Amino acid sequence: MSTRAGGPAGGPAVGVDVGGTRVKAGLVDDRGRVLKATARPTPERTAAAATVESLVVEVVHELLGQVPVTRRPAVPVGVGAAGFVDAARGRVVFAPHLSWRDEPLRDRLTARLGRAVLVDNDAHAVAWAEHRFGAGQGESHLVVLTLGTGIGGAILTDGRLQRGRHGLAGEFGHQQLVPGGLPCECGNRGCWEQYASGRALARLAREAALAGGGRAAGLLEAAPDGDAPELTGEHVSRTARQGDPASREILAEVGRWLGVGLAGVVASLDPGTVVVGGGASLAGDLLLDPARETLARTLVGRGHRPVPPVRAARLGGRAGVVGAADLARGAAAGGPSG
Repeated sequence: MSTRAGGPAGGPAVGVDVGGTRVKAGLVDDRGRVLKATARPTPERTAAAATVESLVVEVVHELLGQVPVTRRPAVPVGVGAAGFVDAARGRVVFAPHLSWRDEPLRDRLTARLGRAVLVDNDAHAVAWAEHRFGAGQGESHLVVLTLGTGIGGAILTDGRLQRGRHGLAGEFGHQQLVPGGLPCECGNRGCWEQYASGRALARLAREAALAGGGRAAGLLEAAPDGDAPELTGEHVSRTARQGDPASREILAEVGRWLGVGLAGVVASLDPGTVVVGGGASLAGDLLLDPARETLARTLVGRGHRPVPPVRAARLGGRAGVVGAADLARGAAAGGPSG
């Protein structure tokens, strides 16, 4: 199934971004502006599917409370879910970081909310937002990566989301980069997201802090109560921006792995632009410059073909919310949808 560019004008829509760490939601207008936002921690991976579903219902009701009662029935709802999503049926086929397995999320949310709900992959929502309102505007062949707990991805060609035969295209994070490498929550080993994601940043930071030595001092200071196991990718990005050398080395290592994987994606799809978003991308050029250098150095045919620019996403952490809302608005109007 494909998606055309240019969502229709209209009233606000609710977008929900269900990630491996947080469930974010917002009331979004037709220019991509978030009028009201809310967030909750994502339940543990072992939590029942109904627990996550109830959390989505909770944040949607909170945001609908910001809309006049007479207009609430007309507000569409879109959900971007971290996992393999059959958008045509609104089912989450498999979610590596959640307990969803062939979960009929659209039908269950529709029944509980009393309105049509669009369900799509979270990376598709991010890509749509960046295409419509962000760093991907004007690019006909676009690849978007989201670096969060894992790596999500999406492909747009001529302003259309390319979903593949079964609606599952773009799961770049689970391509095997290192045979027999680090175990992944998907059940395989050596997946790209184990080396180039927020999870990878956190793992490397904890390893460096636990190893001790003077270079770990900045990381230990950033850790809650000086507890190395509590370090996250956000801590690494923040201390790196403050000049911490160990944090910058970690970002450079993850950036190089990002570039290695990107070389395969670019060789396969030949995009005009690559946009990188998600929480782990907030480190900006400290992460992206090593990725760009590695991509240019390892891309097949280098020196004889264009190397696409790798741009930071513009919409930051709100992109998934904005994209899910805009896709739902388009579906409600009979226009572009998931």
